[in-house]
Amino acid sequence: MEYAQLGNSGLKVSRACLGTMNFGPAGGVGVGSCDEADARRILDSFLDAGHNVIDTADAYTGGESERIVGRAVAGRRDSVVLATKAFLPQGPGANDRGLSRAHLTRALDASLRRLGTDHIDLYQCHQWDPETPIDETMATLDGFVSSGKVRYIGCSNFTAAQIVESQWAAERRGGTPFVSLQSQYSLLARGIEPELLPTCERHGLGTLTWSPLGGGVLTGRYLRDTAPDRTSRIGRLLNSPSPLARAWAEDLLTERNLDIADESARIAADLGTTSTAVALAWLRQRPGVTSVIIGPRTLDQLDENLAGFTLQLPADAIARLDGISAAGA
Repeated sequence: MEYAQLGNSGLKVSRACLGTMNFGPAGGVGVGSCDEADARRILDSFLDAGHNVIDTADAYTGGESERIVGRAVAGRRDSVVLATKAFLPQGPGANDRGLSRAHLTRALDASLRRLGTDHIDLYQCHQWDPETPIDETMATLDGFVSSGKVRYIGCSNFTAAQIVESQWAAERRGGTPFVSLQSQYSLLARGIEPELLPTCERHGLGTLTWSPLGGGVLTGRYLRDTAPDRTSRIGRLLNSPSPLARAWAEDLLTERNLDIADESARIAADLGTTSTAVALAWLRQRPGVTSVIIGPRTLDQLDENLAGFTLQLPADAIARLDGISAAGA
């Protein structure tokens, strides 16, 4: 099993990270639809294969994702790197969201209860909060580390400038800095490369990359001139009452993205593997990537995903994928 150190820390993490946005019924943030029995089988198989990072958030499926994860890891908590996130609304009140001391303190205690644990290995800011001074946020997170409730801290969806501000705020007070960034990265979305990856390297952050399969486009299941299956992820989004969800799904099915998916499929056929494995292997082999977050809803999907963590793409395949995905990244 291959492990990597997470940023400027001594924490060792597997190159695959199990994302649990889909664990539990639909609700809050997350697609849902993976019941607890199936979620437990996925999680157990992932850990039994030697991987150790599980990522969730307080907002995923209305908090049910954290509860399922907590119950599933109870018997082997010490072997798991347990990560969760806070920022998104947890109630109707003005202080029920964000990165203020008031909200983060309540959010952490609630996550600890749902997860059934006395500490979180990696506690992450789900997104930037423009309404809270970053010094307040970093001081609060440092207090969590000092109390023993949190081991390491990270951020998600921050810009390069926001990372720098955060690390400077921690340095000013001699506090705990971030050791990780969660950011979108795939053959379809390479915007992390020009600024974010170099900033992470300079400031001691490892990366946990999300949406590595581009919403499922890179699995090869979506074809030109063919309406997506209504039960598929993009099919559900296209038929969502939310205009934002529909627009997001439509943006995934562009000619450029389908061209990249076609090239991935050709390479997969040449190598005798799947498009999913090719896309994940390409990302795993990118400089600066510490761990890749996968989000399977079935055991078959988990097995197909994990094949991408043993596949070594040859140089010519990488060059072909680099070339077709570079423009418009």
